Amino acid sequence: MKEEKVLDELLYVEEPTPTFGMNPKKFMLWLFIVSIVMIFASLTSAYIVKQADSAWLSIELPKVLWYSTGVLLLSSLSAQMAYRAGKQGNRKRSSAFLLITLALGLLFLAMQWMGWVDLVRRGIFFGGVDYEGNPANPAGSFIYVLMGVHAFHLIAGLIYWLIVIVMKKKTEAQQENWRLHLEMSTIFWHFLDGLWVYLFLFLLLNR
Repeated sequence: MKEEKVLDELLYVEEPTPTFGMNPKKFMLWLFIVSIVMIFASLTSAYIVKQADSAWLSIELPKVLWYSTGVLLLSSLSAQMAYRAGKQGNRKRSSAFLLITLALGLLFLAMQWMGWVDLVRRGIFFGGVDYEGNPANPAGSFIYVLMGVHAFHLIAGLIYWLIVIVMKKKTEAQQENWRLHLEMSTIFWHFLDGLWVYLFLFLLLNR
């Protein structure tokens, strides 16, 4: 009887409910990233479809975009160094690399602005008409939109870096929360870097 009771308990014991393995904050971050991917997938799809327009003209991309791409890749490297130092508990080294990443991100935005200035100088505008009153090349409008929407998200990434830099890290719980946000901001930054490389190559190959 005793053995049967033990067997019944083993057979009919209630299985523990499986818990969600990913941190909810990370899950929200990945949802946000997926939504951004969908936005740019729709924009690049519209770009390809619009190429059939008779008013479409090939545009040479500003040369400064080559350099800005290199700057953004360097920022991804410094972001990874900041994450590695933070994971090892070296807060001072991590903060130093975060500031470098922040500076490189700002430099990238400045160079993107220079790219816009170059486009305007060549008579390429967002919608409207050109200097001669002719309808503007739709290719130019797409370049402005793709660069602008990416820059908007990059500014959000820079703001996130600032938040991580100024976060308090006195108690162990605060340390753990800081490391979580450091990891999340690094993931988001790498995504933005990869997204720009994709956009840059896309524009180069689909002129």
